[in-house]
Amino acid sequence: MIMAVQAQCIWVATMTSPQIGCSKDDLDTPALCIDLDVLDANIAAMAGYCRQHGVDWRPHAKCHKNSTIAKMVVDAGAIGVTCAKVGEAEVMAAGGVTDLLIANQIVGAKKLERLIKLRQIADPIACVDSVEQAEPLAQAMSGAGLEIRVIIEVNIGMDRAGTTLGQPTVDLAQKLAEMPGLRFSGVMGYEGHLLTIEDPEEKVAKIHAALDELLKTKELVEQAGIACPIVSCGGTGSYRISATHKGITELQAGGAIFMDLFYRNCCQLPELGYAMKVLTTVVSRPAPNRAIIDAGRKTLNQEQHKPGVADRPDISVQNLSAEHGTLLLEPGADRLSIGDRLELIPGYVDFTTVFHNEFFCFRNGRLETILPIEARGKVQ
Repeated sequence: MIMAVQAQCIWVATMTSPQIGCSKDDLDTPALCIDLDVLDANIAAMAGYCRQHGVDWRPHAKCHKNSTIAKMVVDAGAIGVTCAKVGEAEVMAAGGVTDLLIANQIVGAKKLERLIKLRQIADPIACVDSVEQAEPLAQAMSGAGLEIRVIIEVNIGMDRAGTTLGQPTVDLAQKLAEMPGLRFSGVMGYEGHLLTIEDPEEKVAKIHAALDELLKTKELVEQAGIACPIVSCGGTGSYRISATHKGITELQAGGAIFMDLFYRNCCQLPELGYAMKVLTTVVSRPAPNRAIIDAGRKTLNQEQHKPGVADRPDISVQNLSAEHGTLLLEPGADRLSIGDRLELIPGYVDFTTVFHNEFFCFRNGRLETILPIEARGKVQ
C-alpha cells in the first residue's frame, strides 16, 4: 500500500513539474522563483565585502535550506555555513558542506545521538550557554571517542539565550576547556535587537557598543589563559557595520543572498538585488480598486514585513489570508485582469522559503534548474 502511494506521488510530481528551459509563463502558481544572476551577484558582493574587511563569512542556511546553495556560497569564499538546528546541519553535511556552526543550544539524548553521527562525517561547532547543557554534550562526545568544537553564546542585548557578559562567560569557558570531548573555540553574539534602528548614526554607535562588550568578554577569556579564536556575530541587517568592527572574526549574515523588503526598508540595505520572488496569478477582480491573487499566508509571510509587487508601484499588498492575497490598486492599475501574473517580493525570505518544496531557478528568463528545499521541516 505504501509503495503504491509513493508511486502515485512520483507520477503526480512528474505530471506537474515544468521542463528545464521553459519560461515563467509555463509555471503553475504560486511558485517560488530564484533569479540566479541576481543570486550570484549578491553572493559575490557579500563574499567580497567580508574579504575587504578581513572577516570570514559563515552565512546562515536557514534562508535557503538547500545544500547546493550552501556549496555556492562556500565556492564564493565562505568558510562554511551556519545552521539553525541539527536537522539543517545534517542536510548540509550530506550535501558536502562540512564546516557547520549550529547556532542553537542542543539538548536531549536523541539530538546528541544525531550530533555524534554528524560529527563522524563533518566538523560542526556546537553552541552552549550553560554547564547543564554542556556536560551531557561532553559525555556523549567523549563516550564516542570524539571531540567537538564549542562556542559560548553571549547575550549582548538581544535578551534571548546566552551567558551574561564578563565573568560568567569566563567561568563557563574555563569549565568547557576542562571537559573531555569538547574543544572550546570562541564566543558568539547577535546584535539582532539593533537592526531596525532608523537613525544611521545611532545604529552604528549602538552596534559597535554591543560588539565592544563581546570583545571585552573575549579578552577576559584570553586573560584567563584560554584561547578564544572565534568571535562570531552579524545578521544581514547589520553586516555592513559588524564587518568593520575590529576583533570580529566571522559574520553569519545569510539572508542577504536573497534580499527582501524587511532588509531593504527596515534595515537600510539598498545595495543588493531581489533574487527571490513569488510568481502569482490574479484569480478574482471583485472591485475596481481590488484584485485577489492565489498567494496567501501559506505561500509567504506578512508578519515581519508585508510583501510587495515587483515593478508595480501602483499595486500594493493589502492583506494575506490563508490562500488568498488582496491587492489594492491605484488609479491606472484597474486594467489588471483575471489570469494576469505578478511577481511578489517577499517581506522576509526566511519566512517564505519554509512554505515551499522547491526553488524554480531561472537565468536569462529560462528555467535552469529546480532545487529541492531539502531542509524544509527540519526543525529538530
